[in-house]
Amino acid sequence: MTTEPHPDSEARNQRTDSEARSDRTALITGASSGIGRAFANRLARDGYRLILVARRADRLEALAKEFGEQYGAGFEVFPADLTRSEELLAVEDRIAGEPGLELVINNAGFGTVGRFAELDADGEEAEVRLNVLAPLRIARAALPGMIERGRGGIVNVSSMAGFAPAPYMDTYAATKAFVTSFSEGLHDELEGTGVRVQALCPGFTRTEFQDVAGAGTDEIPNFAWQEAEEVVDASLAGLEKGTLVLVPGLANQAVSTLTTAIPRSWARRILGAAMKRSLAAPDEAGSDAKGG
Repeated sequence: MTTEPHPDSEARNQRTDSEARSDRTALITGASSGIGRAFANRLARDGYRLILVARRADRLEALAKEFGEQYGAGFEVFPADLTRSEELLAVEDRIAGEPGLELVINNAGFGTVGRFAELDADGEEAEVRLNVLAPLRIARAALPGMIERGRGGIVNVSSMAGFAPAPYMDTYAATKAFVTSFSEGLHDELEGTGVRVQALCPGFTRTEFQDVAGAGTDEIPNFAWQEAEEVVDASLAGLEKGTLVLVPGLANQAVSTLTTAIPRSWARRILGAAMKRSLAAPDEAGSDAKGG
């Protein structure tokens, strides 16, 4: 498993002078690209003070500068590789005592594509750490304060891939099934506390994900794709309404309804056949990317 160097301690806590403009704070993991970046853009526009978490400090700093100039948004750049226990703990410690934390977007994640027996074992473990353990621990760190204040929201970015087993994406589909189930359980536990939870389950979204995972996209029709901004708008509107499992887009909703209605063995075979066809390079698939 490859990892980037431990972030410089001085780079961890970069904040603008304007951060006091809002007492509403949002933490976004995987904030430097894709859906995470779209969340950051929307929430900065809405007046949130942002804690931006991702591995790549240079991207975070550029993002924070852009939003600071465009919206006057307060920000904190927090470079961290959430597959590393000590760096995940640092994020937990940072948000546990944040009095203005109102929203957590657990977005960081990655997927691997290929025959499981041929994928790197350390990479598969890192996938579980990032997709499962990181949102679990960050939610645990954030919830006591939210419950005490009687308000807040957690969006766990899952995937439609979690609705059924997916051969050639075994680990990814399993991690997203966990995220959705975990969110559903939390939802019922938090009833009456003022804290909302959402499992956001997008389908094909135009981000870096497919390139990083090594999945081919040539056979996917244009109508099946969404922009990251569409996903974010649907998520936040759904969170406001209290929607627990949010599948953005009518086409995705139709597919998810069909996937959950047919026997799992059928869904597994259909997905497996589709994944096998779409593999761009099945003998070389996989990735060490870690959500920004």
